[in-house]
Amino acid sequence: MSKTLPTVLVVDDEVRSLEALRRTLDEDFTVLTADSAAAAAAILAREWVHIVLCDQRMPGVSGVEFLSEVREKWPDAVRIIISGYTDSEDIIAGINEAGIYQYLLKPWQPEQLLLILRGAAEMLRLQTENQRLSVDLKVAGPVMRRRVADKRASVARSFAAESLLRAPDSPMNAVCEMLAKVARLDVPVLLTGESGTGKELLARALHLASPRSGEAFVTENCGAVPDQLLESELFGVKRGAYTGAYEDRLGLFKQADHGSILLDEIGETSPAFQVKLLRVLQEGEVRPIGAPRPQAVDVRVVAAT
Repeated sequence: MSKTLPTVLVVDDEVRSLEALRRTLDEDFTVLTADSAAAAAAILAREWVHIVLCDQRMPGVSGVEFLSEVREKWPDAVRIIISGYTDSEDIIAGINEAGIYQYLLKPWQPEQLLLILRGAAEMLRLQTENQRLSVDLKVAGPVMRRRVADKRASVARSFAAESLLRAPDSPMNAVCEMLAKVARLDVPVLLTGESGTGKELLARALHLASPRSGEAFVTENCGAVPDQLLESELFGVKRGAYTGAYEDRLGLFKQADHGSILLDEIGETSPAFQVKLLRVLQEGEVRPIGAPRPQAVDVRVVAAT
């Protein structure tokens, strides 16, 4: 039986670029092409697409705008932008608004392109496998639980620090060595680096190498949310706290209880809000909006900026 290839939808208004990308990917993927966002949306509506590779500069709509729509309507598709421009605002928007997996610059090299798309396909496969295992775990007996645990360990190894792609002489080697040492210490961690340099991957690897690896790993992009909304997202809300609060809502800190939480772009929050976060670090407790008293939480905080 022949292996089913992942499906890639390539979106570019330049016919030559479409053809070059199709030829490069054809052996490893089932390739669909579209010369506009409208044509791509029509394909997504009728075909099962695993990866969307979209040019940033197109007439009428940008790649970020289109992939933001893809994120909303087809969230399971891995989204990748390809561009000939190094506009930092486009890159940041791609990460925050479109949730892109990678921002690839032109001129691209075939080997680099294939490496990125193979990585995206493998990530999608692991996520699908993890979701299936979660369903299995709910209905399985002791034997199946052991099999699921083994599979989860395999998935965890795929995201571990030693699995991060890097060259033999890469500065990331020293970072990963430090990560392995810090992971064993139950202390808050601050990761610094430019957008798109893999801080979330490092945070996840840190969690998987820690004693909390069996618990939840939760992420929040603090730079994309206003302070007032961020407070409700992180700390939770009690019913009746404000108009429209019809039920209790569990905050991300409680969802990550006994696990780890990544607070990305922490430097974008206001000083007043950072004081509230400091209370969590110092006291180990959060107070949901409208709650009469704080609630204890046991969470490892990983901040990134």
